[in-house]
Amino acid sequence: MTEIFRLADTYVDELCALDPFTATDLGFPGHDDEVTDYSPDGVDARIDLGWRTLRAIDQAPIENDADRIAAAVMRDRLDAGLEGYEVGAPWRQLSNFDSPISFIRMAFDLCTRDTPEDWERIATRMSRVPESLTGFTESLRHGLATGRVAPRRQALVCAEQASTLGGLSGAEAPYFANIAAEQAHDQALTSKLAEGARLATEAYATMCRFLRDEYAPKAPETDAVGRELYAMGIRRWLGMNRDPEEIYAWGWEELHRIEADMALTAERIAPGAGLEGAMAVLRDDPARSIEGIDNLLAYLQDLTDRTIADLDGTHFDIPEPLHRIECREAPPGTAAAMYYTGPSADFSRPGRTWYPAKAQTRFPLWTEVTTAYHEGAPGHHLQIGLCMTFQERLTTFQRELGTYSGHAEGWALYAERLMHELGYLENPDYLLGMLASQAFRAMRVIVDTGLHLQLPIPATEAYHPGEVWDWDIALPFVSEYCGFAGPGFARSELDRYCGMPAQAISYKVGERVWLDIRAQLSSRLGSAFDLKRFHMEALNLGSLPLDLLEQELLGSN
Repeated sequence: MTEIFRLADTYVDELCALDPFTATDLGFPGHDDEVTDYSPDGVDARIDLGWRTLRAIDQAPIENDADRIAAAVMRDRLDAGLEGYEVGAPWRQLSNFDSPISFIRMAFDLCTRDTPEDWERIATRMSRVPESLTGFTESLRHGLATGRVAPRRQALVCAEQASTLGGLSGAEAPYFANIAAEQAHDQALTSKLAEGARLATEAYATMCRFLRDEYAPKAPETDAVGRELYAMGIRRWLGMNRDPEEIYAWGWEELHRIEADMALTAERIAPGAGLEGAMAVLRDDPARSIEGIDNLLAYLQDLTDRTIADLDGTHFDIPEPLHRIECREAPPGTAAAMYYTGPSADFSRPGRTWYPAKAQTRFPLWTEVTTAYHEGAPGHHLQIGLCMTFQERLTTFQRELGTYSGHAEGWALYAERLMHELGYLENPDYLLGMLASQAFRAMRVIVDTGLHLQLPIPATEAYHPGEVWDWDIALPFVSEYCGFAGPGFARSELDRYCGMPAQAISYKVGERVWLDIRAQLSSRLGSAFDLKRFHMEALNLGSLPLDLLEQELLGSN
């Protein structure tokens, strides 16, 4: 083991001790009865770990290419965290995805629940949720005192999530009570779980009231973060430096290109009915839908299993541990979008795709197929899961913490298009689903850059020409491209954009980088270009900042 690899492993071990929820997310044992300290002291301890690790990296010898890449990834990731700390990100970390409000709940989604000892740890952790949320409240109050305050809308979004988890809204039993009700071992454990669930639920209810009554009234109304913070977002989520206004202009061009393809495909589905007519058929035709979330999950499980079997050995080399993906229903209190969680380091916990039912009982299939490719194989599961098999080639840091949204989401969107190129979307229903997904992500580029930089809509556009983006203008535009989703999805999406600046553009901009690299290599190598080799060589590098991905793939060929 080189010094760089040793430093990477040491950092992950120390971070897991300081951030037990991350340890659970990574599948690292030994911390599942602990909670993360989100107080200013806890934040400072993790920042100090980052500083110490960066100084050690600067002193460590670089012995080979693996060291060089590993050091570059660690520097970039840790620098981004320190940059966020300098501008007060931990003191205003409110977002429907990127916040301790969600991190705490997600840790319980991933806890092992097989033995009485597992349930003991869950009960202990639930009883300590108040400790974690109290620490986060301290950090938010520190932000209020120092002028580092999240937008009011984000505070209210998180208050609503906390309300659901705290049993203040919804007719169903609270989240933690449902967890406690799952075990059936002995009465003493049942009582301990019930008490832990009560404490955790009350802590979320207290957090809801704090956000609504104390924090939100003092928060700014504006949703835009401005050019400086947006540039930081591009570096954080994509690992690159780019002109956001060029990205904004390209987003409009890309949206109109995709819309032209959608019109042609819609004609194949409902001749003469136009795009809206075709989408209505796909949404409303019972023969094109599945009834019940359990039946949907069974369908997606079968589709995912067949896809992996087809792709292995033809367009990818898929290790045996990655042949298993679990398709699950997302728990209440999550955002409205589907998501993926990676396997544990030893693959005892498989990769999982999570689908929020959001009170739906009927699920049109036209978008679910491409979503399965995006979240599962050959998308997130293949890319993120493959990194977990590189125990010697990549550091623990790279495998577990070094994922870049631009790399991962760009790849997953590329995977959707790839499946079309390989002939898996010959059914026009599913092709239109893929194109709708692409248009949706192009819309994100426009709205995310436009809203945060308060850019004007081009005068040549039919939608509010010349007006400057804000929430009220953005919501109907987002809704127009969410026709494949259920009620409330557009608002959840726009909440996400406002709470995670530049993350929403990582899909389309990341795909753009992947396609550009492939095109350049194909042009350079001509008949010698091999698609499977490209895929495997690129994925074998692990998740990289997009600037570094370009350098590694284009600079060495």
